[in-house]
Amino acid sequence: MAQPVTSDELLDVSAADERAAIVKALTRIAALWNLTNEEAAALAGVNVRTWSRMKGGTFSGTLNQDQEMRASLLVGLFKGLRLLFNGPLTYEWPKRANQGFDGRAPVELMVRDGIPEMVRMRRHIDALRGGA
Repeated sequence: MAQPVTSDELLDVSAADERAAIVKALTRIAALWNLTNEEAAALAGVNVRTWSRMKGGTFSGTLNQDQEMRASLLVGLFKGLRLLFNGPLTYEWPKRANQGFDGRAPVELMVRDGIPEMVRMRRHIDALRGGA
């Protein structure tokens, strides 16, 4: 007969499942946006070695609040782009030079400026969609 599962054990499984879902979402976004390992690691808020483990499916660490925020912003931006654009621009926009950003690519700015720029990009796409 199986031993009963405690609420602490349920929370551990839930946290592991949540982490796995976040990592999977980040790695899929990175692949679809054609990000380099350095870009993906910077956007995720981890070092390149940790990103390699995430990408390879061997990451077993925890995600801090900053990393979870980054993931949330990237998923929101990804969804917004899918709703806004149809075709290749859906996935190419983040790495394309953009006149609205002084000829810079959104990924370049988000890597450089972190969460504040990620928030700005998410708001920009939401505003273009009419969902500001």
